[in-house]
Amino acid sequence: MMMPAPYRQVTLGPVKTTVTSRADGTTFVQQVATLNTYPQRLTEKLLYWATHTPDAIFMSRRDANGVWQPITYAQTLAQVRNIAQALIDRGLSSERTLVILSENSIEHALMALAALHIGVPYAPISTAYSLIATDFGKLRHCVELMTPGVVFVSDGAKYARALAAVLPSEVEVVVTHNAPANRAVTLFEQLIHTPATNAVDVAFVRVTPNTAAKVLFTSGSTALPKGVINTNRMMCANLQQIMQTYPFIGDEPPVFVDWLPWNHTFGGNHNVGLTLYNGGTLYIDDGRPTPSGIDQTIANLREIAPTVYFNVPKGFEELLPCLRREPELCQHFFSRVKMLFYAGAGLPQHVWDGFEQLSIDTCGERVLVSSGLGMTESGPSAMFINWFGGKSGLLGVPVAGMALKLVSNGDKTEVRYRGPNLTPGYWRQPELTANCFDDEGFYRTGDAVKWVDAAQPDLGFVFDGRIAEDFKLTTGTWVSVGVLRAKLVAAGAPLIQDAVITGIDRDEVGAIIFPNIAACRKLINAPPVMCDDVVVAHVTIREAIQHTLQRLAQASTGSSTLIQRAVITAVPPSIDIGEITDKGSLNQRVVLRHRAEVVAELYVGGDNVIEVLK
Repeated sequence: MMMPAPYRQVTLGPVKTTVTSRADGTTFVQQVATLNTYPQRLTEKLLYWATHTPDAIFMSRRDANGVWQPITYAQTLAQVRNIAQALIDRGLSSERTLVILSENSIEHALMALAALHIGVPYAPISTAYSLIATDFGKLRHCVELMTPGVVFVSDGAKYARALAAVLPSEVEVVVTHNAPANRAVTLFEQLIHTPATNAVDVAFVRVTPNTAAKVLFTSGSTALPKGVINTNRMMCANLQQIMQTYPFIGDEPPVFVDWLPWNHTFGGNHNVGLTLYNGGTLYIDDGRPTPSGIDQTIANLREIAPTVYFNVPKGFEELLPCLRREPELCQHFFSRVKMLFYAGAGLPQHVWDGFEQLSIDTCGERVLVSSGLGMTESGPSAMFINWFGGKSGLLGVPVAGMALKLVSNGDKTEVRYRGPNLTPGYWRQPELTANCFDDEGFYRTGDAVKWVDAAQPDLGFVFDGRIAEDFKLTTGTWVSVGVLRAKLVAAGAPLIQDAVITGIDRDEVGAIIFPNIAACRKLINAPPVMCDDVVVAHVTIREAIQHTLQRLAQASTGSSTLIQRAVITAVPPSIDIGEITDKGSLNQRVVLRHRAEVVAELYVGGDNVIEVLK
């Protein structure tokens, strides 16, 4: 019998938890290991690396000609100090903040670090709110909450419509290039050539762990985003928690190739933060995990071999066939990578297995695949899998210094958080803040978890869906929406992009399916002139979806896990009305509310409805 391939060895933190329970059934879980000391201010790390490794590359991004344009730690600090002086000159503060409307860029990073360095809260707002949305309602809401004194825009022309729609004329706009017509602007170059004075150092000293560093807007369950306050303590504590979980990241300056947007906690806090914390290098990837965007990512990975690779599940799905097709790329990718880490959603097990097999075939070792659970409000990391041999759906154990509180909610268990990496609340939204913590100071996550084995707590937890999404059938049976939706999407890949589960106050579970149009077109070899609604109505597509439902039905354990009917819609979810968040995830409740007619049709039956054959 052949021995399984060994793992590429890396240093991992300890896994030992303590569990205590109260008479009311509430359970508390935390690591035995304590949290080590961490910086009071995030830019202390910038000062450190600019002194100790001044010529090391902090970030690099391709220019319009495709040439990498790096910036060193010493250059970064010098420009951050100059920009900080310019912000001080403009009187920016917690009342007159900085708003960033930009994709990931070195200029974006410099503006953000300058604000962090002197204690000015800043908000990087999703580009989707400016470039995809049409009514600019979410963007207007975010800007009004932030009351900016300065708005930084990467490309003035690209963001001109959004600026005109939401920004008062008296607010100063700083642009990298392409000044918009009919608006006075300041060029970014002016800021980086503002000579820094002692005022910058004085402002830096005044920054405390409690100082609001940034505001990250998250969509949640309502149409309007919530502004999550990120303090210096929260961000620094979480980076230290990550390093105690994965100490190997700091064994050498890490190298990341990363596209994840900085208005999200995964890209902006986790990945940029780990770069700065460890004196590493982040190569900004302008690609995307889409059929049209993956080529740019591949071009970057041909040149830069990461030491750790972060992505969302969709990114790994898009990357896998590219690595399989190109042995030289695969060899380069696995040459020094120590961990593949995903977050944001569940990774299909076949994708996980595919990467493990590729690593074995390429370098004779299995590379650690890992994940965890977190959220914007936890900075983001709350739990991690920090051992070999994990699997999709596993969440791991809590990070050092964080306490979990497990509270029964119906037939599920909600996990709540308390620790130094937790947000103090929502920016200028006291009513939301008041409702997000319980009477013991634990943050109510709304996430449900289950023990892998309650008798062996060090095996950790698995995800059990979102409590707010779950519902009862008329039989009184609870439907676990998150788990069921994940099974449907995994079983229907690549034709099913996402789905919303229906059945509230109904006898049966159903689904509204959002197809992967590109995959559907490829399956039926659709000509370009064929419109999307004709494509998804094609008999081959319908038969494939029905076959998926039949396979799921055979594995179902009862009415709560049996999807008996589905309808495929060619109408994509709308970001304007909140059906889709800026992260690209579906908002179950909003979709059901806005597509009530589709739900009604689903249960009346008709030509558009696909049913499980009985």
